[in-house]
Amino acid sequence: MTLNVERRLMPPPVAGGAAEWTPRVMPPIGRDLSERQKLACAFRILGRSGFTENIAGHITVRADDAEELLVNPWGVWWEEMTAADICRVSMDATVIEGRWDVTPAIHIHTELHRRRPDARVVIHNHPYHATVLAALGVLPEFLHQTGSMFDGDLAFVDEYTGEIATSDLGADLADRIGDKSVVLLANHGVIVTGPSVEEATYRAATVDRQCRLMHDVLVSGRDHTLVAPTLRRSMKASLLERGTDFFWNGAVRALLRDHPEVLDR
Repeated sequence: MTLNVERRLMPPPVAGGAAEWTPRVMPPIGRDLSERQKLACAFRILGRSGFTENIAGHITVRADDAEELLVNPWGVWWEEMTAADICRVSMDATVIEGRWDVTPAIHIHTELHRRRPDARVVIHNHPYHATVLAALGVLPEFLHQTGSMFDGDLAFVDEYTGEIATSDLGADLADRIGDKSVVLLANHGVIVTGPSVEEATYRAATVDRQCRLMHDVLVSGRDHTLVAPTLRRSMKASLLERGTDFFWNGAVRALLRDHPEVLDR
């Protein structure tokens, strides 16, 4: 139950994000990365964060000027991915370049990409706490300021329909998802979309923590408060516009210190 509390009058929220403050300079990664290298880093970063469920999951990136996707191959764990492993496929899931096959569930991605020009990157896996909420039929609420990142973007697909192994099933799921960019799938997992590898990875790395927070609040059985709707928009702008580079650059630097081979081509 959400606790209704009397709040003191507050001044109007600030704009947030780059309109409010922009850093003069950011600590760099130390090298330029190709799209394949970014994607390989995304797999490792999310694998290290606990976003994965062993053999499950896939990430696709659509090229700006081509009807093609970059995707992980079947049989390579996220935690061991390198840029050399990444496959290039057509929008009908035919492998154009790569040493191995790709998942038949790639149709989760192809049909979203067809319908959503804004969704250059589509991430799918079964992170534990998101999957708990997916089984309960519950979306995370705005319990903490970081959850404001998902304001207006959350949806729940409330029917499990089995493996999405055909374009028709992928199209049906894409229609259910609509324009939302963070979607829990009943008895399944989560889909996160974004305009870039950097932002989509940041959002994916954040969503399971918000689901864990929601789970722990539910288990506590205590009343709880929410971030006020009037404050979420500015906080969302600050998190995405200022936080994405902060998260991505630091996560990649940490990854490359331990696993420089991720960039091998």
